[in-house]
Amino acid sequence: MEKKIITISREFGSGGRSVGHMVAERLGIPFYDKELVDQIAMESGFAPKFVEENGEHSPGSSLFSYAFAPQGIPGVMNGLSTADFLWNIQCSVILQLAEKGPCVIVGRNADYILKDRPDALHTFICADMAFRADRIVHRYGESDKSPEARLNEKDKRRKVNYQHYTGRTWGQAQNYDVCLDSGTPAGITPGNCKCCFHFPYPLRIKLLL
Repeated sequence: MEKKIITISREFGSGGRSVGHMVAERLGIPFYDKELVDQIAMESGFAPKFVEENGEHSPGSSLFSYAFAPQGIPGVMNGLSTADFLWNIQCSVILQLAEKGPCVIVGRNADYILKDRPDALHTFICADMAFRADRIVHRYGESDKSPEARLNEKDKRRKVNYQHYTGRTWGQAQNYDVCLDSGTPAGITPGNCKCCFHFPYPLRIKLLL
């Protein structure tokens, strides 16, 4: 079946958002990133910044952090925690967008939410620590924390969030159709799945185009 929907999961600093934007622009289809955050915020009543920070990140660095997640407003969130209420809205919005037609969706566990759609291509973008550290310093500037610490913290919370809501391991190659390394020379990764490929910068999205 022709793949009409592309989901892009990514390590922090790997450039997955940029890859997604390029793919959508090349294919002439909608690109959902900030727009997705805004729609989830509108339907949930949460501020966009809250959605951006909590829609794909756990409250803390372990699964136990969800046990202490703030409870939702009685009579409004049906007894759910704010995290679970946000997850339900996020799932609903992503499913609605997929029904509208071809598109590229970045992050927010869209690969899992759309796992039953045969017309969806699920991708994961990664890169080594040095590449990502250099990229976030140039893109976001310096911080009190080292770039490596920032990368580890962000990815840890994405991993925990993904595991909590999907029961799967974030970044595990078997959960995706294609895995691309955005920061290394061409070649096949020695990782745990033959579907992972490494491409130099100019070629990194050829499989998606």
